[in-house]
Amino acid sequence: MGLRDKFKSAGKSIREIDAERLIDRFEKLRLAPLSELEPRFRTKACGEVKRMTIKPRSGIPSTEIVINDGTGEATVIFSGRRHVAGIEHGHCIVVDGVPHLDRNRLVFLNPAYTLLPQGED
Repeated sequence: MGLRDKFKSAGKSIREIDAERLIDRFEKLRLAPLSELEPRFRTKACGEVKRMTIKPRSGIPSTEIVINDGTGEATVIFSGRRHVAGIEHGHCIVVDGVPHLDRNRLVFLNPAYTLLPQGED
């Protein structure tokens, strides 16, 4: 990183710097950005786990994971599970499923997923 790059990044917010980092990391996977996904079409998407919560849905505990790829966010819901093996805050995953819109947020319900190796930045 040169001196010129340091001055450019000095004027950016932490969110902008983080978004650029995520875009650079996921660019080589050549998957559609989360901001460009269309609901109701099977797709693969990737992102870094930003938030994890356990919420009841229709009386059944469900793990909700919010992923971010630098361009947008999506919520991944695993119904009937309090924990999903291997998925932790800060880990990166690829989800494969059919997203839908739920209260203006993109949601994947019980998708297939692949964990990405840690520290491959």
